[in-house]
Amino acid sequence: MANIKFVKENREVIAADGANLRLKAIQNSIDLYTLKGKMMNCGGYGQCGTCIVEVVDGMENLSPRTEVENQKLKKKPGSYRLACQTLVNGPVSIVTKPSARKGQGKANAAPSGNQKENVGDDLGNLGSP
Repeated sequence: MANIKFVKENREVIAADGANLRLKAIQNSIDLYTLKGKMMNCGGYGQCGTCIVEVVDGMENLSPRTEVENQKLKKKPGSYRLACQTLVNGPVSIVTKPSARKGQGKANAAPSGNQKENVGDDLGNLGSP
């Protein structure tokens, strides 16, 4: 038997060995998705990457990362998994909707700012005779 502790929710779920992490979370009303994920998730096929979780303890009790995960999570920390691709074989502690994703959004904000400056420059040039 595998105990899955969802840290943010302060809940523990008991699962059979080999249980799918996403399915166990959904069956126990654990919210894996941000707003975007709620609207656009792929239903557990590993195509969207919206069910990201962070494993804080028990990584050795999970199935190895799949090729799908290696592609979707190549810029994420090694402790991140896609819940839909993860099988649980022993006790683990999981953080849903890990906050490091927010930090990546901030990193992406800088290029957007630069693009705005470039757009402004282009518009200025269009208005010039």
